[in-house]
Amino acid sequence: MNTTNRRTFLRTATAAGAGMILTPQISKAGLSKKIKDGEVNIAFIGVGGRGRGHLRRAAMTEGVKITAFCDIDPIAVTKTRKILAELGKPEAEAYSDGEYAFEKMLQRDDIDGVIIATPWLWHTRMAVATMKAGKYAAVEVSAANTIEECWDLVNTSEETGMPCMILENVNYRRDVMAVLNMVKQGVFGEIVHARCGYRHSLLNIKFNDPLKFGKGATGEARWRTLHSLKRNADNYPTHGLGPIAKMLDINRGNRLLYLTSTASKAVGLKDYVEEKGGVNHPYARLPWKQGDVITSTIKTANGETIIVTHDCNLPRPYSLNFSVQGTDGITDFDSDHRRIYVEGISEEHKWSEFKAWQDKYDHPLWKKYEEQAAGSGHGGMDFFVTREFINAVKEQRQPVLDVYDAAAWSSVTPLSEASIAQGSSPQYFPDFTRGNWIKRKPVKFE
Repeated sequence: MNTTNRRTFLRTATAAGAGMILTPQISKAGLSKKIKDGEVNIAFIGVGGRGRGHLRRAAMTEGVKITAFCDIDPIAVTKTRKILAELGKPEAEAYSDGEYAFEKMLQRDDIDGVIIATPWLWHTRMAVATMKAGKYAAVEVSAANTIEECWDLVNTSEETGMPCMILENVNYRRDVMAVLNMVKQGVFGEIVHARCGYRHSLLNIKFNDPLKFGKGATGEARWRTLHSLKRNADNYPTHGLGPIAKMLDINRGNRLLYLTSTASKAVGLKDYVEEKGGVNHPYARLPWKQGDVITSTIKTANGETIIVTHDCNLPRPYSLNFSVQGTDGITDFDSDHRRIYVEGISEEHKWSEFKAWQDKYDHPLWKKYEEQAAGSGHGGMDFFVTREFINAVKEQRQPVLDVYDAAAWSSVTPLSEASIAQGSSPQYFPDFTRGNWIKRKPVKFE
């Protein structure tokens, strides 16, 4: 063993040993007495469109009280108060005095869980502050922007005993959960390969009309577009990777090992600006950094490969590009087509209709809560992701989508950035479980 490999081995072994001690045990010190009666107090950091959706669903859930919320946008504050009034709920205290007003809100002792739906660069610091305040944290995707932030989430959860859930709603999409059932029941045999991604034109999101982004813009154009200007990375990997990771038992008997990423040229945003504002528009001369199509290939410890694609700067219909392939069959399932082939059942070399298989393997959660989920957002899956966090707080348990998931899935962003910068070189995933992935058991969505 050469010196470099020996040092790497020693670091890994030390971290793995530490993990046997640091695996989080939930601390109940900061939780209110109401949880004993099945009631919880939930607060919110960020009540823009996404945050208000979570707030509305939480407010409509039995045994939940909205005690406080934080947002520096007065329009968002007004809309949130209106929602609570329309639902006949008590008025919640608003915190809006500056970007760090959330810290004052977290000092309250009548908060059990906090849902965070803010711009990406705030996600980790707000989740860390929430856990340090002794409260359950739920954070929108992606949960972290750098490897250091990924470790901040994991270390804080382990040190405080407070869970952190990544709010990846696509894990609860109906067809995704049906395929999860198929995978777990061996329909496709041993899984070998999967494909996923986020392929969705965001041109009208990254710019207000007329052309505007950054300071003075509205909505996500205020902050999201800057990531395309500054980073050449897959900065939104979890919608695709989250569901595939659960199918492959990542962090629970398997783990993400390394990736290689390649970016195409970056011309989509420039072309859009020129079409809308002319070739002399100042935005057309900006050095847009993010490649229009970014392709990452991931290898897992158990040998599967996963292709993850980010494609948001070119005109195209919405797609998460899902495919799962094993020794006995394959399925492609997306917003505009769903098909399946199972050896010995499907006609040879011909796809079968997906619907009959989805009906057969429809997840029990969807069978039970279909009516309640209807109209809750994103085809009903938003109902389930909000529900899971609230239930985790009520039951004082780890959420199904835990802090290790948040770190591993989010780490694709900095690792893809490093790979692209180094000529598509392999980048190894940190083992955020510190070796415990070997013995951790898969969890069920219930």
